[in-house]
Amino acid sequence: MHRNVREFLEVLRREGELLEIEEPVDPYLEAAEIHRQVIAQGGRALYFHRVKGSPFPLVTNLFGTARRVELAFGSRPERLVREMASAAEELLPPRWSALWGRRGLLKEVARAGVRRSRDLPVAQVVESPPGLTKLPALTCWPEDGGPFLTQPLVYTEHPDTGRHNLGMYRVQIFDDDTAGMHWQIHKGGGFHYHVAESRGEALPVTVFLGGPPALTAAAVAPLPEVVPELLLASLILGDKIPLGRWAGWDHPLIAEAEFAMIGRVPAGVRRLEGPFGDHYGYYSLAHPFPVFQVEAVLHRRDALFPGTVLGKPKQEDYFLGEFLQRLLAPLFPLAMPGVKDLWTFAETGFHPLCAAVVRDSYEGEALVHGFRILGEGQLSLTKCLFLTDQAVDVRDYRQVFQAVLERMDPAKDLYVIPDTPMDTLDYTGGRLNHGSKSLWIGTGKPRRVLPGSLRGTLPSYLGDVKVFLPGVIFIEVESFEQNPTLGSKVALEKELADWPVVVLVDDVKEIRDGTMGLWTWFTRFDPARDLYARTRLGRHRPAYQFPLVIDARMKPGYPGQVEPDPGVAQKVDREWGRVVAAAVRR
Repeated sequence: MHRNVREFLEVLRREGELLEIEEPVDPYLEAAEIHRQVIAQGGRALYFHRVKGSPFPLVTNLFGTARRVELAFGSRPERLVREMASAAEELLPPRWSALWGRRGLLKEVARAGVRRSRDLPVAQVVESPPGLTKLPALTCWPEDGGPFLTQPLVYTEHPDTGRHNLGMYRVQIFDDDTAGMHWQIHKGGGFHYHVAESRGEALPVTVFLGGPPALTAAAVAPLPEVVPELLLASLILGDKIPLGRWAGWDHPLIAEAEFAMIGRVPAGVRRLEGPFGDHYGYYSLAHPFPVFQVEAVLHRRDALFPGTVLGKPKQEDYFLGEFLQRLLAPLFPLAMPGVKDLWTFAETGFHPLCAAVVRDSYEGEALVHGFRILGEGQLSLTKCLFLTDQAVDVRDYRQVFQAVLERMDPAKDLYVIPDTPMDTLDYTGGRLNHGSKSLWIGTGKPRRVLPGSLRGTLPSYLGDVKVFLPGVIFIEVESFEQNPTLGSKVALEKELADWPVVVLVDDVKEIRDGTMGLWTWFTRFDPARDLYARTRLGRHRPAYQFPLVIDARMKPGYPGQVEPDPGVAQKVDREWGRVVAAAVRR
């Protein structure tokens, strides 16, 4: 596939998937709003040749459709991983006949890894002092704390083992040589920094931009800590990743990257980072995070600056996330025997909702597999896990919900686990990095027929209604500030007794489609705080009864939703409408 971002751009040009823009664009809100309008309509990748205040061109929306993801990675990586998964049992223990039969696969795997490169395009120009403010870093939303690198490839090495991590952690530019490093609690770079900081040592860090598209995919992949991201990138690329050494620096450099920022993150230093309009569709608030002290910026002579915009679904991360899940799905049964298929939903920001088909050969086995999932890497941050033993397509939330809700006995099949670590970007738990989890289990034979329409008349204090799918109904109610305990009252309504799930929302008109329904439901509630039901206590656990009332209203302490600046949106409509139309038109 593509050795670097410029080779990928050539493919996009040939395929009519790239719009090149000569008019100067402002990286403060304007470029992001153009991008937002284009991706909302399934438009092309954008190449801004002239960015105000920067000598570097900007490229965005490279992965903003399923077609461009296919052009970036092709079908080979998914085929290869399927073959690797199917070969795992056959080759253990190894037999010559089995090895010979898989020789084509072994040759492909042998090409994976890294290689030494004397040619180092990324180091053609060295800027020291670094001059970070010259980069065309985007300010995407009006309340953002400043410009951010939104597609940084952050490389670190474990202080003891030297094992590397390549992650995508947002980087806020503070000034010409200082940036924020948003390491989250469950990410490898943060683990490396924890070790260094515990010794009072600074951690060397290299931040790359660009390079093979495979690097971007590998950096955001939910890999176990023992699996190197460069190995996955190489498997996706179909060739070894060329690395080179630059005199005086601790880390190897990715030769085909566009930029390499080198520096250190000192121990014990924190600075407010954020707010930032994130992929949950809300602002993650300002919090103290480590500081990246940049010593130099290396780049190609004609370097291209890649960026993206995060926000309400669907954005670029949606399409990348779906590709990665399809890619890694065959490996889940190998890592977690008994888990047949698994999917996290990009519509919710991934961690808030996960579904799995599991083996349930004895009573309680599904729960065993649920605990295994909740203890596995980044899946440990799952907020709501739906489990079934039925042969459903886990990518289709309708099939999953129907299978579970038809079969679950809420008295024994719903588990709420309070006081657990949560995704740093999820504020529903009341404090940073904390919240709760819920497991919903529906196995065996159906227990009920799910209602598909509302019968009778609801009490007057309940507003407009929308049947989201059989068994799930959304109801508009007064705000949380007006009535914070409303959920407990709704749970007692006889007219709703046949509905397994009732979701309370501020505005039912926002539930325009399945994407917005999932987003509203799973990004606005914490199971331990916002799930109401009639319950009885026995044997040290609550036994729930339907309906399960989900309070998905906005609440005090929640960050605001990301919304474009009205003035900038009007300016883009007025001055960039022709460009947006050209990006959408094929």
